[in-house]
Amino acid sequence: MSTPRKAPSFELIEINGPVGTLECLRLSSALETTVGIVLVAHPNPTEGGTFSNKIVHTLAKTLSRLGYVAYCPNLRGVGHSAGAFENGVGEVDDMAAVLAFAKSEHPALSRLTLAGFSFGTFVQSQLCQRIGSDEVEGLILIGPAVSRHNFPEVPVGKTLLIHGEEDEVISLDTVLNWARPQSLPVVVFPGVGHYFHGKLTQLGDWVNKEWRHR
Repeated sequence: MSTPRKAPSFELIEINGPVGTLECLRLSSALETTVGIVLVAHPNPTEGGTFSNKIVHTLAKTLSRLGYVAYCPNLRGVGHSAGAFENGVGEVDDMAAVLAFAKSEHPALSRLTLAGFSFGTFVQSQLCQRIGSDEVEGLILIGPAVSRHNFPEVPVGKTLLIHGEEDEVISLDTVLNWARPQSLPVVVFPGVGHYFHGKLTQLGDWVNKEWRHR
């Protein structure tokens, strides 16, 4: 793999979305060579979720260090993005627009990872289903909000699901009950709550370990 260069910084860009402009943070590859695209979706905006979320940034930075260019949009109605919150329905259209923009910037890249935290996992799971799992290298789901939304099934061999043992928002039992019929493995962080307080470095390390050989 290429030698890491100086750590890049997030750049604020604007993308034409289906209901207006979407503001988006873009983080270039930290390697000399860009190997793929990662889209990162934020948690529930009605509870303060934006592209500034620490788990969103942890995921983007981790994948950047592996050679990915990361796109972290504020979905509709969040920050300065146009539109209004649609509880994960219209937001999938927004993420599809971000994907189209990312592909237009990097037409030679075929590797695509979809990552999200909490509400963002619902958006990304739907996008994966829409475009087809064959088009997706992998899916990273952190604290999936399966008790709040009607999740589609996800590609088992391509999905990394991480959840906190003591998640106070989405119970671990609920996640296990969703994952069990799919034979989907769940990585459990002992003693950790929904926001992975004090465990962001460990979270990034685990994603790095799972993704570095893909």
